[in-house]
Amino acid sequence: MSKVMAFEEPVVKLRQKIEELKQIAEVADVNMDGEIEKLEARLLQLEENLYSNMEPWDRVQVARHPERPTTLEYIEHIFEDFIELHGDRLYGDDAAIVGGIASFNGQPITIIGHQRGKSTKENIRRNFGMPHPEGYRKALRLMKQAEKFNRPIICFIDTKGAYPGKAAEERGQSEAIARNLFEMAGLRVPVISVVIGEGGSGGALALGVADRILMLENATYSVISPEGAASILWKDASLAKQAAEAMKITALDLRELGIIDGIVSEIGGGAHKDIQQQASILAESLKNTLGELQNIGLDILLTNRYEKYKAIGQFEE
Repeated sequence: MSKVMAFEEPVVKLRQKIEELKQIAEVADVNMDGEIEKLEARLLQLEENLYSNMEPWDRVQVARHPERPTTLEYIEHIFEDFIELHGDRLYGDDAAIVGGIASFNGQPITIIGHQRGKSTKENIRRNFGMPHPEGYRKALRLMKQAEKFNRPIICFIDTKGAYPGKAAEERGQSEAIARNLFEMAGLRVPVISVVIGEGGSGGALALGVADRILMLENATYSVISPEGAASILWKDASLAKQAAEAMKITALDLRELGIIDGIVSEIGGGAHKDIQQQASILAESLKNTLGELQNIGLDILLTNRYEKYKAIGQFEE
């Protein structure tokens, strides 16, 4: 059974009431179709109002939902002939980042993405989607390979942030992220990044320097988590809800600020409600975006990428 988030409780309670009424009508052999239809109409209206007017903190909860589709699930539903490639050729293989070659509408592409687990055992193996330096170096190796063979790159962003442990710092975490930022800025192939869940800190940005950045409607993208921001600003992590509102971390806010380029709509209640349908919606956005980028000459593509990041942010006197 799907985890129920706090803001969804009115919908869940009404849905349960409808089911109870149906059972009573069946057991008592009483016609209650009129009452049930009224409640179902009310349920549809309630769902529409609820999911179209979500607060930033509600979207944070949806982005963190344990059943939210992962990179590998989107790969399974959108792409064909995926071959996963492993290792950074320097230290080892980091399971928190997956990548490889696949076919998208008959075209070879390179896919790279953060990968978290859905069970405790898998989360431990994937380090809860928080990469080590070797994960980012694997990603860069695959990017340079894609550039060599002229394959477009699609990145999926879904991490709380890079792993902050001592071993990761000893192996050059900051340098690995910085190197990715530098190299991605000059890749001579089209690059698309999609924020599918949480996009946190430099760990997310290391896969986020792209010609087009897309975000799922209920994803988040920020320099720090709401809890972390609340702890720093107000010395109280319990004020995360207020921090989420102030930080402008939702897709709507970030598009308005010019940081992302497009929003991929989600089905009612979030992507976890129907992975196949959500994957179809995302596939259509990727198809359109990739087609647009491939119609742009390489020199213009690189110039546009430079101008895109140069234009982010404003100075006020």
